[in-house]
Amino acid sequence: MTASPQDGGWIRQAMHLGEDLRAAATPQEASTRFFDKARSLGATYLQTRLYRRPAARLTSATHWAAGGFITRIAPEAWPGSAAFNYVCFECNPLINAIRERRTRYRFSDFAPHGQRPYRNYWEALGEADIGDALCVTSYGSKGVITSLHLGFGETAVPAETAWGVQMAGLMLTERLMEFSGGLADDLPQLTPRERDCLAFIADGKRDKEIAALLGIREVTVKFHIDNARKKLNADNRAQAVARLVNRGVI
Repeated sequence: MTASPQDGGWIRQAMHLGEDLRAAATPQEASTRFFDKARSLGATYLQTRLYRRPAARLTSATHWAAGGFITRIAPEAWPGSAAFNYVCFECNPLINAIRERRTRYRFSDFAPHGQRPYRNYWEALGEADIGDALCVTSYGSKGVITSLHLGFGETAVPAETAWGVQMAGLMLTERLMEFSGGLADDLPQLTPRERDCLAFIADGKRDKEIAALLGIREVTVKFHIDNARKKLNADNRAQAVARLVNRGVI
């Protein structure tokens, strides 16, 4: 989204939506406070998450398995329905937005209205009274992600409304990020040498080059890499590197 208002009105609106998030004692309270205000702008649906990006390859299944769902405000029959499962697992174009580390976008940026491949997608979302939705995402250290999905009944949310809501949404996701201290890190602890060796592998270095750079023997490099691979439960060094890169650790 690149639209910006001609005056400060929507900045003030964003501040109005986000002004009391600091007072929220829990991520659930922050989420519901945000939705209570966004509802006046036509919001019909909310989902917030606080989780770590999967260490395994990012797919709809691994994205879901990462969990971290904070609050979902939706029709009672929607979660777990066939339509819900369809947009979460069978047709989830938003995975591409996460791969690109997008911080704000519309669902329709990745699933354009009127295009045949997404006809069923929008019909399924319609069962939750979602004509389009705005997403805001914050990325923290060690793969921590906080996200907001805010649905609207209309299919064409005005650009200025979207801009203001997304600015406030960033306040929400940044506030949610502050609760990440209690989020357990499911990656095993690597030694500095193990992490360095995998980082050099990711940079395309060979074992002999890594040994020269670190001032250790080549057999020791292999030892550190194999230890890291076992800790990460990876089948090979490439998979071990991929798990750290995917998490944003190296």
